[in-house]
Amino acid sequence: VQLVESGGGLVQPGGSLRLSCAASGFPFSSSVMTWYRQAPGKEREWISTISSISGIMKYADSVKGRFSISRENVKSTVYLQMNSLKPDDTAVYYCKAITARGTNYWGQGTQVIVSS
Repeated sequence: VQLVESGGGLVQPGGSLRLSCAASGFPFSSSVMTWYRQAPGKEREWISTISSISGIMKYADSVKGRFSISRENVKSTVYLQMNSLKPDDTAVYYCKAITARGTNYWGQGTQVIVSS
């Protein structure tokens, strides 16, 4: 099983980034996919979820209206489009899969730094 995040980096306030999470080794299309982040000295925070079948999306209030989650089941990939980035968005971003059997898989994370 692998979840590999990519797309992080350094961006100026107000800028955008698109994170990707490529999955393998488990039934992606039937899994709920989520994004979390963890800032230095803080607990890991849930950001967004996209369901497996209906594609229903949910967002934390802190990112609602700025971030957008999507998935491509053909590519076993989930994305997080991040717009209007703020310094408070600086964190390591992780994707997590929740399979239909209830098993959780985590990626290794990708660093996002929002700074001028």
